Amino acid sequence: MTLKDAKKSFKIWCPQVIDQVHKGQYRPPPTKRVYIDKPGSTVKRPISIPTVIDRVVQAAVAFILQQIYEQDFSDISFGGRPKRSAHQAIGRLNNACYQKVSFVLDADLSDFFGSLDHKWIEKMFSLRLGDPRLLRLLRRWLVVGHIEGDKRIKSTQGAPQGGPISVLISNIYLHYALDLWIEKRLTRQLQGEVHAVRYLDDFVLCVQYAADAEQVQNLVEERLKKFSLRLHPEKTRLIRAGRFAKRDAKRFHEKLESFEFLGFRIYNSQVPRSGIFRLGFKIACKRFCRAVQNTKLLLRRMRHWPVEAQHARLNLTLRGIFQYYGIFGCYDQQRNIHYHIVRYWRKMLSNRSQKGKLNWQKFNLLLKRYPLVKPKTSVTFKQLQALGNCFS
Repeated sequence: MTLKDAKKSFKIWCPQVIDQVHKGQYRPPPTKRVYIDKPGSTVKRPISIPTVIDRVVQAAVAFILQQIYEQDFSDISFGGRPKRSAHQAIGRLNNACYQKVSFVLDADLSDFFGSLDHKWIEKMFSLRLGDPRLLRLLRRWLVVGHIEGDKRIKSTQGAPQGGPISVLISNIYLHYALDLWIEKRLTRQLQGEVHAVRYLDDFVLCVQYAADAEQVQNLVEERLKKFSLRLHPEKTRLIRAGRFAKRDAKRFHEKLESFEFLGFRIYNSQVPRSGIFRLGFKIACKRFCRAVQNTKLLLRRMRHWPVEAQHARLNLTLRGIFQYYGIFGCYDQQRNIHYHIVRYWRKMLSNRSQKGKLNWQKFNLLLKRYPLVKPKTSVTFKQLQALGNCFS
């Protein structure tokens, strides 16, 4: 089907689908279930792929609901929201560690999308939505199920992960289950300061006192249990972090640990000359390996493309990697990524034919004609602080 044929068919079925949605007659078809590799785990992640028409309807409904709920969402949530990035979430966490913080609870939810309770989802949506057509449509998306192989499996729990509506459902669920509870209840239950940052189902809690640190994980687990959620036992850790972490670790003969958040390994560091406390950032080992391996797979797939096309596509990939991991402290690892990719590109160009390998002299001339994007620090320390202050 050409682009013109697709536009013609869209004009034909789009009014019909809109009419069905308005009359409450639209019934979403079951999604296709596929499994993708989960980095750092042998367990695969289930993804539900909706049809083209259903994806358009989900995107339209998600856009409408986003305008309604955006004014209600808390400032501690960043994932899946317009004009809120992962760098802003990391900046907010960085600024929180400069407050009176001594402990950090690095939390991760286990099987989040598969554990969502349908009754709670309907209750949460009904608090703000009065249109029965939208509520009926959301209910149908939850129970429609998926096709796996030749079998159709109906859903009694959880929400499909992969459609445009799934991210909004997760944000609304955690807004009522976690965000409001942290702001209204947890801050009153604990004695010292409490700071939180959430990016989808990954969240970090920063607390001040050791007595608060001892009970905060239990309080969070009890709260999540009420909504059929639980913390991942291996990925959830309570560690010392903050301005006083080094002093307290020496006092109690403990070793300072690091934690991972949004692909970065975060640890206690200091300014080289003055020795003032500062958080340090490195690319997490799993994310480093994933970036290199995915780029190598890309080079392997396109090794028979024209060099101009390879150069444009490879630069697009490298630019995305260096912009995301361009936080101060990660420059050396970016150079390592660049080093591995350059060598592997030469290897793939050498395997294009049986004429022999492309020697380094010719390859360097090729790099002068088609230069690759170089690593850079796109987010400095002051810029990270400014990003963290945007929504505080």
